[in-house]
Amino acid sequence: MFGLGIIGLAIYIYTIYDVVTSNFHNSNDRIIWLLIVVLLPFLGTILWFLIGRGKRI
Repeated sequence: MFGLGIIGLAIYIYTIYDVVTSNFHNSNDRIIWLLIVVLLPFLGTILWFLIGRGKRI
C-alpha cells in the first residue's frame, strides 16, 4: 500500500515538471495547466495526460 502512494507521488511530481518544462503557444496556458494540476491533483494529472500534452508545441 505504501508503494502505491510513492508511485502516485512520483507521477504527480513528474506531471508538474512536465507542465513547467513544456512549450506552449501562449504563456498563460502553462499557468492555467499548472493551476489545474496543483488544485486538482488526481483529476488534473489525468487531464494533463489526456488533453494537455497535445496542446504543447
